[in-house]
Amino acid sequence: MSQYLTLHEEPGQLRRPVIIMAFSGWNDAAESATTAARYLSQVWSSRPLATIDPEDFYHFGLSRPYVRFKPGSRTEREVVWPATEFSVAQPAGLERDIVVGVAIEPHLKWRTYCAAILELARRSRASLVLTLGALLAEVAHTRPVRLVGSSYDAELSARLGLQPSRYEGPTGIVGVLNILCREASVPTASLWANVPHYVSGIENPRAALALVRRVLSLLDTDADLTDLREAADQFDQNLSSIVSQNAKISEYVRKLERKHPDDEDEAGEAADEAETPRGSSSEAGDVAGAVEAKDELPPSADLVAEIEQFLRQQQRPENP
Repeated sequence: MSQYLTLHEEPGQLRRPVIIMAFSGWNDAAESATTAARYLSQVWSSRPLATIDPEDFYHFGLSRPYVRFKPGSRTEREVVWPATEFSVAQPAGLERDIVVGVAIEPHLKWRTYCAAILELARRSRASLVLTLGALLAEVAHTRPVRLVGSSYDAELSARLGLQPSRYEGPTGIVGVLNILCREASVPTASLWANVPHYVSGIENPRAALALVRRVLSLLDTDADLTDLREAADQFDQNLSSIVSQNAKISEYVRKLERKHPDDEDEAGEAADEAETPRGSSSEAGDVAGAVEAKDELPPSADLVAEIEQFLRQQQRPENP
């Protein structure tokens, strides 16, 4: 067994699981993919399955560990490292188990890191490795969330409603993992949500909800999504409120609304086995600055910051 993979139970006893993975950073605009993955792990009762040791894969100056008090203690602290954690659920009514892995995109030794994931897939006899991602795009928040992606299986692509992509360019860990899965004959697919570029630095539950719904559709099952749906509705209301107060961004949103769906194909090209830097929510200011140079003059970095500050204030719990 890989020196990096630690198993909490024998995965060979699982029922041909679907492994769902999401990575924060490059592949996770507005935290949509990781939010969706974590939500899926909570929809059903799940338990820890495995971890990947972070020691050789992360630059801890970039992804710092943090300390916290141990449970039940106010004096003894422990270090929490940026490990990859897998949980497993065995939903009633499903013929397959669900394994969810969430991690920060690693900085080093991607092939070795992916080999540890592939080992888990082989040992559990996984029926599919499904990666989730999110990218920034010129789409209006008032339109249904556009989902794009890829699969090397035509039938699976049809079930996910995916069109093949012709993207070539820089890639993230999601792209590398999908290609290495294909080379190892492990069934794989990638599903991406398009996130409005003008509000990228805060969690987008609407995009997360779209990903969760599509995954449930693939699994031919349903679940109670009430809290995520309510969060998405509140997000829409908050965003619409601030947009309506600014004439410049209101006009820009109307321009996006008038775009024909075929005009968005170029954005979808980025969601095959790769994704451009605009997928990282940490680069919202750079994205806004780049778009501002266009003739359409979308919102400036200052306006993006204003929107995000407004949304954060709406999400902040009131003091008792």
